[in-house]
Amino acid sequence: MLLLSAGMGAGHDAVAGELAGRLTAAGHRADVVDVLELLPLRLGRALRWWYGWMMRRAPWLYALIYRVFFVPGRAGAAPGRRRPASLASSRPASLASPLTVLAAARLRRVLRRHAPDLVVSTFHLAAQAAGHLRRTGRSRAPAVVLLTDFAAHRLWLHPGTDRYLCPCPETAREVAAASGRPAVCHAPLTRPVFRSTRADAAAVHARLGTRPEDRLVLVSAGSWGVGAVEETARVLARSGRYVPVVLCGRNDALRARLGTAEGTVALGWRPDLPELMAAAHALVDNAAGLTCREAFAARLPVVSYRPIPGHGRDGVLAMARAGLSVHAADAERLLAELDRLGDPAARSGPVARAAALFDAPPAEDLLFGPYATPVSDPDGSRSPDRAG
Repeated sequence: MLLLSAGMGAGHDAVAGELAGRLTAAGHRADVVDVLELLPLRLGRALRWWYGWMMRRAPWLYALIYRVFFVPGRAGAAPGRRRPASLASSRPASLASPLTVLAAARLRRVLRRHAPDLVVSTFHLAAQAAGHLRRTGRSRAPAVVLLTDFAAHRLWLHPGTDRYLCPCPETAREVAAASGRPAVCHAPLTRPVFRSTRADAAAVHARLGTRPEDRLVLVSAGSWGVGAVEETARVLARSGRYVPVVLCGRNDALRARLGTAEGTVALGWRPDLPELMAAAHALVDNAAGLTCREAFAARLPVVSYRPIPGHGRDGVLAMARAGLSVHAADAERLLAELDRLGDPAARSGPVARAAALFDAPPAEDLLFGPYATPVSDPDGSRSPDRAG
């Protein structure tokens, strides 16, 4: 198995790493490759830096790029038919971008070296590159895309992809309708420890320096520590009802700023996240990423607030539509939702729906099945598959 990831934050790599570990334990060989490292002239590193800069300094610019390139045609939905915002373009784009062509050229060399039986992409650029090679007949290995977003923008989709593995049934239905390819829901790829850890509130409070009666609310900012998390922490701390525990990831500057804020606990990259989740009242999230899935595994309710633009906002709204979380549109609603979660009956609904995601088949089991070898016409188009 060749797993294609990307070092954009930590989520894509973590998912690919968990899947690789499971495949290896089952007796398969699984190699993980960062598709950004395949780009020439250090373009991958530049792309990573640029994305990080935009999210920290100019999120409006990323929102514009996302709207223009990731979800074009949003305003063109047919009257009377409400379509998923992230899949407003009904079919995958068939023209390869220059970035896709560059990545695909290097990926072809990797395929020759590894000769994989299957290629699995956990990042949209990887999905485009693998799909391009598959569709043009330059790769005989079936191409599977494992989406890490609840909202699937069109760059996740490619006509050369054989199968899609999606995070929830709603996303799977949207992807199947938009791509015309098989799409199924898989159980979240989280470490088993998140489901098995039991709360030891006294130990967690002692570790954080908080009081036993404090209600801890985890605030997720991703591995890069981006978004309006400082405002979120202020809202929670000033309420007097919650102690925000901000997960600053690897953003040392954010951690330093929040470290002096009264009533706030600022943490860096933590290995004890399962214990923190087991003892927390809720998770306040802004990106609908891997941390949300880990909270689902820990049976910790998720409230989304001030989502990052683009895929973050679309993912937050998709989770809320699926009943997996609640989207708080303003500070008043945020506090009201957190207060509501103090009622066990109100808490049980979204927790149960999120926990039900783990009843879906594991991703590693869904990778295998009948795939057809693509047949390419001289013009590069692909004839219909006979299986898969």
